[in-house]
Amino acid sequence: MAKGRRHTPEQIVSLLQRIDMETASGKKTSKACYEAGISEPTYYRWYKEYGGLDADQAARMNALLRENEDLKRMLDRAQRARKERPDTCRS
Repeated sequence: MAKGRRHTPEQIVSLLQRIDMETASGKKTSKACYEAGISEPTYYRWYKEYGGLDADQAARMNALLRENEDLKRMLDRAQRARKERPDTCRS
């Protein structure tokens, strides 16, 4: 499977707004997506995730998601370390 381009949340919001304006003026969604360089399923997936957000809100959401992943990873490491350590406190 070919690896696609990565877009920042700000770029995604900008593309979504541009496609929305073009479809509001009568252009078909498929044609607007083609001209923007994305597939129609990608547009709908992005719209579901980022639709209605401003660029700064999308960036903040992305930062919070990354922070959440980091916290989950830290918790997982701590739990594994606790399981591997012998329990010397029990009587």
